[in-house]
Amino acid sequence: MSGKEMYWTNLKRVMRTGFFNFWRNGTVSLASVLVMMVTLMTIGLIFFSGAILETSLAELRDKIDINVTFVPTASEENVLEIKHSLESLQEVLLVTYISREEALTAFKNRHANDQAILAALDELGENPLGAVLNIKARNPSQYASVAEFLESGSALSEKGISIIDRVNYFQNKTAIDKLAKIIDSADRLGFALTIILAVISMLIAFNTIRLTIYIAKDEISVMRLVGASTAYIQGPFVMVGIIYGVVAGLLALILFFPITYWLGGATESFFTGFNIFSYYLASFAEIALIIMSAGIIIGALSSILAIRKYLKV
Repeated sequence: MSGKEMYWTNLKRVMRTGFFNFWRNGTVSLASVLVMMVTLMTIGLIFFSGAILETSLAELRDKIDINVTFVPTASEENVLEIKHSLESLQEVLLVTYISREEALTAFKNRHANDQAILAALDELGENPLGAVLNIKARNPSQYASVAEFLESGSALSEKGISIIDRVNYFQNKTAIDKLAKIIDSADRLGFALTIILAVISMLIAFNTIRLTIYIAKDEISVMRLVGASTAYIQGPFVMVGIIYGVVAGLLALILFFPITYWLGGATESFFTGFNIFSYYLASFAEIALIIMSAGIIIGALSSILAIRKYLKV
């Protein structure tokens, strides 16, 4: 028998023994699969939590902006020139131009129930409002540099006279700074929780598989006495660990379907449009790949570590 044929023969034996051990130890296998399923569902929940956190932070970032209000006499040409200058800044994501007429219409809509203000506008006989530029930065921490740019000579008209009436960044600076800190803290907290939960999940799976190997310690001792190689002894247990991961992964994916369906409406209402069930269906391939890969890796790695460290193979 050639070396290649021997390799395939041993591989088939290892796989057959692994499947046999999985079915033989039915109760232990069921317990291990359930624990592994909880582990993989925890990893899946980390994935969902990350998506929810990212959606919430994106919504929070979207609420942060600054408005630049121009004097009523500022020409549209000069305002648009400043708009183009702002758009060329690396820190700026989007600049929206609001004309004097649009600003007046929005002002009237906001004060539609205040007849005194509307009457005062009618008495003026002209539009007292200037054009507005709404600015969104790529990161909340970058609004300070945008405000500094607006305060500099780069934001002056051709005649050297400032056409900017006010920049509300300085009035909203405290709120913007607080929101920026909340976003940064949420990012760090989410990353830390992901690492902690992943480590806990792996430890739980490791200890469960270690128990199944401990039950077979006599069998391992006999195999060692008859001269079986370390790889040949480890093979069936690694195979069992992989089976645990695959079965647990499939069960976790199946259970996520009714769970996300049940929570879909609640998440859509609470997180402004984020439906966890729709997200699960849209990202199913990616989620399935992560969960199944995690199950196989955790099962195989836990088996290797357990049999080496605790059974002195």
